[in-house]
Amino acid sequence: MSSKAIKRERQISRGKMDITFLSFVLILLTVGLVMLFSASYAYSLEYYGNSYKFITRQALLGGVGVIAMLVAARIDYHVWRKFAWPFFFLVAAMLVVLLILPPMVEGMDVKRWLVIGPINFQPSELAKLAVILLFSSLIAANYKNIKNFGFIAFLLVILAATCGLIVLEPHLSATVLVFCIGVVLLIVGGLPKKYIIGGLAAGVLGVAALILSGAVSYGSDRIKYWLDPWADPTGKGFQTIQSLLAIGSGGILGRGIGQSRQKYLWVPEPHNDFIFSIVCEELGLIGACIIILLFCLLVWRGFTIAMHAPDKFGSLLAIGLTFQVGLQAMLNIWVVTNTIPNTGISLPFFSYGGTSLLILLAEMGVVLSVSRQSNIEKT
Repeated sequence: MSSKAIKRERQISRGKMDITFLSFVLILLTVGLVMLFSASYAYSLEYYGNSYKFITRQALLGGVGVIAMLVAARIDYHVWRKFAWPFFFLVAAMLVVLLILPPMVEGMDVKRWLVIGPINFQPSELAKLAVILLFSSLIAANYKNIKNFGFIAFLLVILAATCGLIVLEPHLSATVLVFCIGVVLLIVGGLPKKYIIGGLAAGVLGVAALILSGAVSYGSDRIKYWLDPWADPTGKGFQTIQSLLAIGSGGILGRGIGQSRQKYLWVPEPHNDFIFSIVCEELGLIGACIIILLFCLLVWRGFTIAMHAPDKFGSLLAIGLTFQVGLQAMLNIWVVTNTIPNTGISLPFFSYGGTSLLILLAEMGVVLSVSRQSNIEKT
């Protein structure tokens, strides 16, 4: 190891992680676990005979995730740069395998889950991280060429290929997330406005073409029942209607934790994508606004860390990881309140999914790693 590398390691070991950002993560995680148990125990008891099935696994992997976050915070984030291409190709291979093989989860007609022994996860979750890591690395290394059309086209081809594989699962919400993350990193990296407008237009037209062509036929149905969920109140509009009833019945102060009525087999799978409707019912408008505020504060602090990062790679990495959480939370809340069509997107720190939670917490550890070196540079 060179003397420069040794010096950096010593500096990092003395750097302090951003306690404010860490506090917001832990608060959201704690509240999320409480609300997951409250939202899931009736469903879990009915279908699995065990009220603690979901919360046990979520809490266990949440604990492992906290350890992973603290370990990642201790590792120099520059280390991950050398894995950008290998990790991207690994994730791309997983996405291709999903399309080749039949659905791996029984009862599901979509190819989103990869099952490896006891592990069940969606490669699209890793695709978000892969794009963030690769784009941060490439833009940081070539930021002087960000206005070069060839370089921009190269990045857009990577983004389009990734989104194309995901939308064919089909998984429209993950496609939107990956696309938006890539575009934001390009904008922050200095992409000219004319390319931004053109890229956004191309993305919107591409998704619209896929839906209209029938490649993602479920999209048109979701738009139809988003506009009028009462057109099929006992079928495809049922989940949205029950969600709105839960939100409305919560009022200003809510019914109280554990007092939701809609979670008793009215809101389908209330522990997953629509958990925020149970949050609104039990905590009311005030409680829901506090949780939204916590997400906003997390994003604010993450962007603050990014602005004080010691280099462009760290800045882009922190922006991408933080933006992912903020955008995903915003889209989930919009879906639950029927502001946008139902796209099957989870609420970070709240929705059930132990593997996703583990990945999310490890990503927050990378942001904390950036903050440790930011603090060093400022002192």
